[in-house]
Amino acid sequence: MGKGRTPPPLVTFSNSLRTLLNMDMHTVVVGTSGVTASDVLAVARGGARVELSGEAVAALTAAREIVDALAAKPDPVYGVSTGFGALATRHIGQELRAQLQRNIVRSHAAGMGPRVEREVVRALMFLRLKTVCSGHTGVRPEVARTMADVLNAGITPVVHEYGSLGCSGDLAPLSHCALTLMGEGDAEGPDGTVRPAGELLAEHGITPVELREKEGLALLNGTDGMLGMLIMALADLDTLYKSADVTAALSLEALLGTEKVLAPELHAIRPHPGQGAAAANMLAVLQGSGLTGHHQDDAPRVQDAYSVRCAPQVAGAGRDTLAHARLVAERELASAVDNPVVLPDGRVESNGNFHGAPVAYVLDFLAIAAADLASIAERRTDRLLDKNRSHGLPPFLADDAGVDSGLMIAQYTQAALVSELKRLAVPASADSIPSSAMQEDHVSMGWSAARKLRTAVDNLTRVIAIELYAATRAVELREGLTPAPATRAVLDAVRAAGVEGPGPDRFLAPDLAAADAFVREGRLVAAVESVTGPLR
Repeated sequence: MGKGRTPPPLVTFSNSLRTLLNMDMHTVVVGTSGVTASDVLAVARGGARVELSGEAVAALTAAREIVDALAAKPDPVYGVSTGFGALATRHIGQELRAQLQRNIVRSHAAGMGPRVEREVVRALMFLRLKTVCSGHTGVRPEVARTMADVLNAGITPVVHEYGSLGCSGDLAPLSHCALTLMGEGDAEGPDGTVRPAGELLAEHGITPVELREKEGLALLNGTDGMLGMLIMALADLDTLYKSADVTAALSLEALLGTEKVLAPELHAIRPHPGQGAAAANMLAVLQGSGLTGHHQDDAPRVQDAYSVRCAPQVAGAGRDTLAHARLVAERELASAVDNPVVLPDGRVESNGNFHGAPVAYVLDFLAIAAADLASIAERRTDRLLDKNRSHGLPPFLADDAGVDSGLMIAQYTQAALVSELKRLAVPASADSIPSSAMQEDHVSMGWSAARKLRTAVDNLTRVIAIELYAATRAVELREGLTPAPATRAVLDAVRAAGVEGPGPDRFLAPDLAAADAFVREGRLVAAVESVTGPLR
């Protein structure tokens, strides 16, 4: 492996999605009209093979003929016979154009910092191939085939954390990928070993590409990195929002709360779709519970706390944010992002479609929603541990409070994670820093928004896992009361996964790690759905 910090493992998408994609046998065919989110996940995370459609090859050939014709003319055309960015005023003679394309890749492969995760790099390469195959970039078919060959060989370019401003594309990350196509730089082989890219290409019978007019530029100009990370975050968050509905329901149950606030007629009069879905999920989990509705028992109360009663409203708002982000991702997946672009009428025109603002905004929106979902989950956990607010549970859910500290410090860990999530919620897209001698004077910072969202998703998983750990212990401490069948299924599954139940103090980190894996791998949702059917 490369030197530097190894990025933390990120939440994987659910087993049901793996089954849907049938990844072991899956082949993604890239045409001219874009790809789907499932295609991206299959290639990035499942190692699916990639093929070019006949339509794509024909479009590549037609667009290349236009570029070749323009390259033969004396008039300068940006990206074909000129320099780049602030150097676009220089006309480049034919004898230097191959060198020009090689040089832009080499000079722009200037990333620094830790290596980016394999799945991100595969998404980055696949999405650039998607745009190349649109027929709007002027790249030759053999370059596109080499991109597919590298993906299919399991060769992953070494891409670094820093180097993209999210404008003019994810320049440095994409340049490191293009460098591998040229047989230069370092890449990771299918065995996980980092070696010179030229050696890996030779071992797999792949001929390095000799870039021609416009091709170097076309391989670098795209929002592919931030889009790939957005698509993976959407898949992860879909599972996490269902998981959060489950843990919220378990906490409500453990606190002897009322399920009446989840009634469909209440949510119908404020018809936000996500809110209704979250309430329906919680209600499904609580169906048949013997713990709910004890408001007027020994410690009467009129209403549950906001963190319990408003769980559908908060999770629902996040779900609606997911829906908006998914719409942006779908539009971007259907886009051809390059500069300049080849138009069907033969023009090659400069444009600003590479600007990452549309993607950057929703990446930041999702980080805000993730922070708020984590915040409300932590408040429920704290309530479960506080004897003055837990309606009869022992302090910190300890076996012998005073001798045992119970889950006191587990909540500290959860609080630290939530505090970090709040910092990660500060939008990257509100920032901009000029570059390229003020030619690129307003940038999106979308790559940075995507990188911090990945950390936010990872930490949200841990926060939900800690609430799960506390809520399951609290439910089991309600002796004499029968939990809902779905809760029983969760208890059985989580205990079978190595997450221990109530008892004297023990080394907690392994339990929390097991709970984290249980949520991360989609097993929490699967346990509930074995009773309730599919959650929304």
